[in-house]
Amino acid sequence: MEGIAATGGLPADGPSNKDALSKEEVLRYSRHLIMPEVGMEGQLKLKAASVLCIGTGGLGSPLAMYLAAAGVGRLGLVDFDVVDTTNLQRQIIHGTSDVGRKKIDSAIDTLREINPNVRIDRHETALTSENALDICKPYDIVIDGTDNFPTRYLVNDACILLGKPNVYGSIFRFEGQATVFGMPGGPCYRCLYPEPPPPGLVPSCAEGGVLGILPGVIGVIQATEAVKLILGKGETLSGRLLLYDALNMRFRELKLRRNPDCPICGDHRTIHQLIDYHQFCGVPRQPAPEPAAADGEIDVTALKSRMDQGDRFVLVDVRERHEFDICRIPGSTLIPLSELGRRLGELDRTADIVVHCKSGVRSAKACALLREAGFTRVTNVRGGILAWSDKVDPSVPKY
Repeated sequence: MEGIAATGGLPADGPSNKDALSKEEVLRYSRHLIMPEVGMEGQLKLKAASVLCIGTGGLGSPLAMYLAAAGVGRLGLVDFDVVDTTNLQRQIIHGTSDVGRKKIDSAIDTLREINPNVRIDRHETALTSENALDICKPYDIVIDGTDNFPTRYLVNDACILLGKPNVYGSIFRFEGQATVFGMPGGPCYRCLYPEPPPPGLVPSCAEGGVLGILPGVIGVIQATEAVKLILGKGETLSGRLLLYDALNMRFRELKLRRNPDCPICGDHRTIHQLIDYHQFCGVPRQPAPEPAAADGEIDVTALKSRMDQGDRFVLVDVRERHEFDICRIPGSTLIPLSELGRRLGELDRTADIVVHCKSGVRSAKACALLREAGFTRVTNVRGGILAWSDKVDPSVPKY
């Protein structure tokens, strides 16, 4: 496998001599240098290489840290988010004292501590159709550490249009996957997923959870693929989708092939420029302003007023048992959405039924199911227990 040729690029922060290793660097990378697959030549390739890391979250944390430690000479970081307490369970590039800081600032501090020889580019912005080509162009390799479909399609298309390898990874609960898209003759993300799933069908990590260790495994695999591409050694994951099941500790592979009819990497390309990926995926660009309570909905403050007045109704919590164990609204009855269809007999069809979940999404689905089953007095709690914690009882923990 040929190594990735190093490119020029934007001004960066850090040392710039790519043609030699200092005495300190020889000592730092000595365990690489004594490996014939790396040696001095390979370490200089790593030093001359540039990698763009999109996201400094669950996947971006380990991959950026290990690339810096390995001596990749230039890292670009794309992130505009702020460190939140819920990030700390898996985003190991950030610490408790970083909560409230910009993720990119926290990440740069960590990477400088790991390896001050690395040049670091700051891209403190959301990746968009307007800036993606300019941001990705100066780098040899792009690593996708994002967690949403619009950005994954955007990264894929930008890499294909620029001829850049796209090292892909994704995680959910106990499962992860990784591959390399955009290699000559190999498939791209659109070959694997020609169409995005309907909005709301695939829950996010915030909705479904993720094992904190999982992004470490997948992120390290992504970093490994990037190093192999730079060195020109070994067999990459191009054409292979690596699937990891952490719960049962199993790896397996699926063969991937380039789709000759793919609109961007196929034989007759029909996509020649970046598009509106939020529109393509049916996802709003940003959360819509909170609307007034619609018919069939109730605000948490109004729900609390009804409870204080002693109104008679049945409050149904359609979250899962493990969520119910974290926190609950007093007086609620747990019937998980996954069990609701077969437990309809437990509910009085003449009763006033109020349904809630974590944020209002699952409870809206539950309300629709109940109405289809003939229940006529059904109300959804807008904002769910998160809104209850914000507006009614701050002692209720958020998760």
